[in-house]
Amino acid sequence: MRRCISWQRGLINDLVWLGRPRLSHKIFPSSRSYTTEVSAASLQFGQPLHETHPHILEPGQLTPGISALEYAKRRTRLAQSLPKGAIAVLAASDVKYRSGAVFWPFHQDSNFYYLTGFNEPDAVAVIGKSEHDGDHTFRLFLRPKDHKLESWEGTRSGLDAAEDVFNADEGHDIAQLKNILADLISSASEVYSDTVSMKSSKTSVFGRIFATLKSESKSKEMSDLLSSQKTKSLAPLLNELRVVKSADEIALLRRVGQATGRSFQDAMRQGGWKSERELMAFLQWRHVSNGCEGNAYVPIVAGGKNALVKHYTRNDDILPNGKMVLVDAGGEIGHYITDITRTWPIGGRFDPAQRDLYNAVLSVQRSCISLCRANANLSMDKLHSIAQNKLSDNLQGLGFKLTGNTIDLLFPHHLSHYIGLDVHDTPNYSRLRSLKEGMCLTIEPGIHVPDVEDDRFPAVFRGMSVQIEDSVAVGAEHPLILSAEAPKEIDDIEALCKQG
Repeated sequence: MRRCISWQRGLINDLVWLGRPRLSHKIFPSSRSYTTEVSAASLQFGQPLHETHPHILEPGQLTPGISALEYAKRRTRLAQSLPKGAIAVLAASDVKYRSGAVFWPFHQDSNFYYLTGFNEPDAVAVIGKSEHDGDHTFRLFLRPKDHKLESWEGTRSGLDAAEDVFNADEGHDIAQLKNILADLISSASEVYSDTVSMKSSKTSVFGRIFATLKSESKSKEMSDLLSSQKTKSLAPLLNELRVVKSADEIALLRRVGQATGRSFQDAMRQGGWKSERELMAFLQWRHVSNGCEGNAYVPIVAGGKNALVKHYTRNDDILPNGKMVLVDAGGEIGHYITDITRTWPIGGRFDPAQRDLYNAVLSVQRSCISLCRANANLSMDKLHSIAQNKLSDNLQGLGFKLTGNTIDLLFPHHLSHYIGLDVHDTPNYSRLRSLKEGMCLTIEPGIHVPDVEDDRFPAVFRGMSVQIEDSVAVGAEHPLILSAEAPKEIDDIEALCKQG
């Protein structure tokens, strides 16, 4: 029977998991039994697990909504895409500081998180093909337990957790990375790592070690290896893996879309908002109240002409009655995000011009969402062209004079971007490629009319912005709107606002 967990410094001794080989490991049991020596409440890790936070994770899940088995499958898929004898090297994010000892909330590197589920800084993962069974090998370098530092910085998962929780074949102290990594790189046929070639910082643990490997005279061979064609970019391989979501990923994206959509409902229903900041604070609170961990990004709450600024995040103005407010906000659960934009009248009812411009955008959004299916054989760029053409037709019907590239002035942003672990997920994946079942993206047409005297723009619409955005999963024959709870029909919005 395998010892499950044995912490350093005698914090927990000989905790045995009865009849189970590992915590959250290869067999992934649906229930667990512990000896009476140590209760599950005594376990201490650097992130929530089912054993410590059953209100957040289900049995078998390593992170919210995603099982340990799925993480293992992701690593296997990556290894299968590597040449024989190659390794992939990924580093965790660094802790970033606002000033002095004041740090920002830690946010893990998305590629590292996607393959490991490990949510601590100062860590490196090395993944390669197993020479024996065709599966992957996984080495995880991380910080050991340190009671003194943990009393200041928070709990660490520690070395035993590398194997027993995160399913590494080998767990090592991050301090050992320099020597072990040198051997791994020397024996590898190729090294795939954007950490090595692009993002390494001399202030990070990995950056310092990498710089040392390249600069030491005894490591000249290593420097030559890392500077040669032996080093490849990992991004294209991970873009291919991450762009198509699993059923569990889509379920989690649907969950966060539902929670955020209900926050928009609550904001419309509450009504009576006097300032952008007040509305922003309410949405942030409702995200958490509805089950999110926090915000996916800095929200945009833009009243009136402020909505003409595409990335307006000051959110410090009053909300003028008679105008509209454009809100772009999303929640996050387990690093997975949603992205929603809604525009509604601050006073609760659309005036005729607002209604006309809103319907011009809404009809295009509905049409483009209906095309988010694999059997339509369309790319993001093709969808964008369709949206441009339909918006042009609708605007000319409202009296706009569109010549040359006027539509680019009114609709200056792209219709879509991929979503997932990042707001702009897999950013290097081409928009020219046809959509596949399981891809998740936004559909966000918008019209932003400059507040200037210009014969091309009817006076009644000048200074007006309307944008409507949903998060959508591509299906084989039908799309799945992940953010369906966020109201966007005029009758629904006005009915909610009337309640406030």
